[in-house]
Amino acid sequence: MKRLAAAAAFAWLMTTSAAIAGPVPTPKEVLGHDMGEDRYVASYSETATYWKRLAEVSDRIKLIDIGPTVEKRRQLMAIVSSPENLAMLDKYKDISERLGRAEGLTDEQARTLAAEGKAVIWVDGGIHASETLTHSAIIQQVYDLVNSDDAEAKRIRDNVIILFVANNPDGQELVANWYMRIKDPAKREAGFESLPKLYHPYVGHDNNRDFYMAEMPETQNITRVLFRDWRPQVVLNQHQTGPAGTVVFIPPFRDPFNFNFDPLVMTSLEEVGAAMQSRLLADGKRGGTSRDGAHYDTWYNGNLRSISYFHNAIGILTETIGKPVPIDIELVPERQLPGNNQPAPIAPQKWHIGQSLEYSMTINRAVLSYAAANREKLLFNIYRMGANSIARGSEDSWTMTPTRIAEMHAASAATGAKPVATRTRGSGSIEPRFYDAVMKNPANRDARAYVIDPGQRDYPTAIRFLNALIKLGVDVDRAGAPFAANGKQYPAGTYFVCAAQAYRPHILDMFEPQDYPENFEYPGGPPIPPADATGYTPAFQMGVSFERVLDALDVPSERVSTILANRPGRIVGEGKAGYLVGHGANNSFILSNRLLKAGQPVSWLSQPVAVAGAGAEPGALWVPASAAATRIVEASAAELGLDVERAAATPAGGLERLDGAAAIVEVDRGKGRVILIGPEVALRAQTHGAFKLLFNAIYLGAGHGQR
Repeated sequence: MKRLAAAAAFAWLMTTSAAIAGPVPTPKEVLGHDMGEDRYVASYSETATYWKRLAEVSDRIKLIDIGPTVEKRRQLMAIVSSPENLAMLDKYKDISERLGRAEGLTDEQARTLAAEGKAVIWVDGGIHASETLTHSAIIQQVYDLVNSDDAEAKRIRDNVIILFVANNPDGQELVANWYMRIKDPAKREAGFESLPKLYHPYVGHDNNRDFYMAEMPETQNITRVLFRDWRPQVVLNQHQTGPAGTVVFIPPFRDPFNFNFDPLVMTSLEEVGAAMQSRLLADGKRGGTSRDGAHYDTWYNGNLRSISYFHNAIGILTETIGKPVPIDIELVPERQLPGNNQPAPIAPQKWHIGQSLEYSMTINRAVLSYAAANREKLLFNIYRMGANSIARGSEDSWTMTPTRIAEMHAASAATGAKPVATRTRGSGSIEPRFYDAVMKNPANRDARAYVIDPGQRDYPTAIRFLNALIKLGVDVDRAGAPFAANGKQYPAGTYFVCAAQAYRPHILDMFEPQDYPENFEYPGGPPIPPADATGYTPAFQMGVSFERVLDALDVPSERVSTILANRPGRIVGEGKAGYLVGHGANNSFILSNRLLKAGQPVSWLSQPVAVAGAGAEPGALWVPASAAATRIVEASAAELGLDVERAAATPAGGLERLDGAAAIVEVDRGKGRVILIGPEVALRAQTHGAFKLLFNAIYLGAGHGQR
């Protein structure tokens, strides 16, 4: 009976939208607290409780379960729009998805769909669970749009479908429960330095660096909505770390922006940013800053906000000041002079979290009002950018990079010519012919496809890389017949990725080396630090062997848009003494972890050994035979794609027994310390910077900590 009741409740949740409208309760009437109340932090349970209550009484909200979290909570999405739009939700979802995918449409068909569709806007909060303003913001913002009947709210609901999501339910629950454990509000802390653990079970603060791999369940839930199911035109990503001497950072951003994505996404971002700043000023809210007012840029691909650009969506970051207790706005004298970065400075003063919430409400209205007024343009433009990408991936194209600029200057200098001084940015003008010499050079063309070598040393990791692309909305092709590319022969079943897709910017960014621009404070001066990572290329970091194909690839194929399974590994040989597992595949570490967890002995071979017909190399695993080891090795070989050889005798010499601490790394930076201990991962990080040092190694590496 309990299971039947739970199933009924889950079915209700999946489709909840009230049939009749009633009085809309305030957050305080349901939760006992005002949003923006000093010394109060809203939990995810409270967010879900309040949204469910609204869905019971209003026909302007519909709740959807988008998937599980790490700790098995259900991650909800609150969809807010007019009752008429919610009744036709599948139609508008299909229009948004078709325009975002951009395949098989003419411009005329796209304009017809844009005229018929509704703008789809994503609004989130809480990816960094200690940024508790955003927990309250998405509760209050949903209340505002469900309850309000002013002309602007009606116009928004009529023209826009808003997808509200709490990004990190587990972390939000941890932070809120820890903070609110102190019953006397006057004794509650200013911040969250005493949290007993990081607010994401695996990646802590860097859950917002997971958006080109999508390893965490919450990231997968989010990217499925963003880049498969709905493909919204705008992504509003709310944070809480405003620059000193200001109230909030809003777009636009400083240079550089990544040269892989469509420039229309940046000009559109400028439009929305201007609307946000103007709305703040119209409402008498000073202290908004943009561009060089903070360190944020648009280069990196791994954040929730920034990955939107590589998917033709307008990614908006807000960083607002505030803590649960009142704070002081700092005096930074240089920020008191108005300028393009900060047109309306704010004076030093005492500041409450409720004031920050008011800014969040204004910003939310500004973005949604812009979307309502520009509904057709937003819908058509996401198609336009996708169609541009498909066209560029279908023909010879060249991408301008800092390396190409250097090549132009080098070609000019080789003739003895000197640049002509100009008043514009750069080192001077050169003859136009050097543009074609570089940018029409056939060898410099962008790839039209990337072919994955099916015989590479670590094929399971190549599959993991392809799955990361698929989770981020990229389609992969499987060859239906043998074919040739770049003079090499490939068998049927070979995977390749065509660049002629709407998300071509993301494809290029994942396969091609990063070429970060020269960015100095002044010529010869110190470099300007980037906002985030600049040296990522997962295909390189993961050791994937692939071929860049510059010409059209003519091969019958099947399009794959669902997660790929590993090719089952082979188990060869008839020996009874134990198992040899090659060192080439990262998944061998997962196997060793499983064996050690089960108390089975595992050793590394320091001498080169050939396993299952592969080339000889050191580092192979030796697993003595036992009933438990046989069960684990044979199941893992099939699941993880590992080739295994049954050996007739224990290898002679060179055995290094693993004792459960196969990898120990310590990093000290001041007081920061990170410790990695495999087979399990133990992380202690007193500084975010120290934690980030090993994040990519842990995250893209050999599966330490995977269960």
